[in-house]
Amino acid sequence: MEKSKSHVSKKDFIGAVLMLQGTASDVGKSIVTTALCRIFTQDGYGTAPYKSQNMALNSYVTEDGKEIGRAQGVQAEACGIKATTDMNPILIKPVKDMFSQIVVHGEPYQQMSASDYREHFLPRAKDTVMDALNRLRDQYDIVVMEGAGSPAEINLKNNDIVNMNLAGWADAPVLLIADIDRGGVFAFIVGTLELLESHERQRVKGFIINKFRGDIKLLEPGLTWLTERTGIPVLGVLPFIEELKIEAEDSVVLDTLRHKVANHRDIDIAVIQYPRISNFTDFDPLREEKDVSVRYVKSASELGSPDVIILPGTKDTIGDLEYLRMQGLDDGIAGAIESETQQLVGICGGYQMLGEMLIDPFSVEASESRSAEGLAYLPVTTTFLKEKTTVRVHGTLALGHSLRLEAKQEVTSIEGYEIHMGETDCSNKNNVTPLFQIERITGEHVHEGWGTLDGATWGTYLHGVFHNDTLRRSWLDGIRVKKGLKPFRQTYSSNMLKEQEFDRIAEVVRNHVDMEQIYAIMGIK
Repeated sequence: MEKSKSHVSKKDFIGAVLMLQGTASDVGKSIVTTALCRIFTQDGYGTAPYKSQNMALNSYVTEDGKEIGRAQGVQAEACGIKATTDMNPILIKPVKDMFSQIVVHGEPYQQMSASDYREHFLPRAKDTVMDALNRLRDQYDIVVMEGAGSPAEINLKNNDIVNMNLAGWADAPVLLIADIDRGGVFAFIVGTLELLESHERQRVKGFIINKFRGDIKLLEPGLTWLTERTGIPVLGVLPFIEELKIEAEDSVVLDTLRHKVANHRDIDIAVIQYPRISNFTDFDPLREEKDVSVRYVKSASELGSPDVIILPGTKDTIGDLEYLRMQGLDDGIAGAIESETQQLVGICGGYQMLGEMLIDPFSVEASESRSAEGLAYLPVTTTFLKEKTTVRVHGTLALGHSLRLEAKQEVTSIEGYEIHMGETDCSNKNNVTPLFQIERITGEHVHEGWGTLDGATWGTYLHGVFHNDTLRRSWLDGIRVKKGLKPFRQTYSSNMLKEQEFDRIAEVVRNHVDMEQIYAIMGIK
């Protein structure tokens, strides 16, 4: 990571804050926050991200085994620091409509309805979020705060802990981000300001217009009008960034990916997209391989006959298994996996679905069913427990594993993380073999995952398994060999690509946003 000379020493100020809010959801707050985190770090400042309350199924496990929103984990990586729960003290994980699991400082607190959360939890949440923020301000020069949705949601403002109330508690200047690609950008900005209280409007110190395509000269009259109309400067207009490779948090991105499938590639991978899909970034590294096409499918008619079908993680295993059957995907999977070259893979909740039975004695799952028959591709049974497993692990391939790897590529180690509330046991070990030998944070060594002896079906709790570069390429080349194709044996570094993307978005923001004015807004001269 490049660093330039710091503007000022840490002794000259303590814990400067800057808050990014948006005119709507999905306007680019997380990406701009990530870019600013990188820029401030490059400029020599100790920087940390912060989001008081996040709603996401695509979560991140800290090194001490706690769960936070993935965006804050990624932003911490952009800062070159380890993520902690102070960066996202409250995480909301929807389990069904109007019902969520509430995670406080990385640990499950309670499952609550939306009304109970608003009426009973939020009024007591100020100390939790402010204590976390203040600890970050004590440790870092700059804390970049990210809001959620829009600050102008009238029905949510009274109990707000993530937008303007929080900005007031922290005495934070606010930059308002708007997405011009969706249209109506000036109405979004002016309308948002009109719905804010006067003291809230005074906190807005600048606008950033995001995702612009076209000739900036055609936009300039509108920018001039906006500044004159509001008295607030436009600090920059960011271009639409093509092929962004920063891990996404919201599954809405999958609808875009469904329309960006790379055709005519040697390996076709279909990922089942059920309603509560989680940690879909597990498959981002596969999308970057030049010989791989990754498709997200919702119905049997879309499935076709891929080389690999993956059942991904889910926050509602039994409910999404019911959805899979309602869509006819169980029969579609059975019909698609016909050739000895094809594979069926389950990750976390998908691994649980591949088993014979799912048992929920403590009503952990959102579904009213206390048990369900699995797809029965693996001789395993999952029992859902009250305690959640969240842990980072490392290890090696198990002796005698059945993963179809290309023989000449030696896989010496693997890393990943687990997030699940189930324990999976193998009932008949005659036709299966363990996949990995892993070491938990406690120092315990255990076998993890199971696969059929022929390698046609396998499942694991390990998220991030495809982020292991050598394993990923060796597995893909094993598919190539089975299909009669020559192995590639060359791949890329997923970590290096991530660092390059951090630098790329930082450069875009530097080139299109008035950074000197942003420093001045924070009181850093």
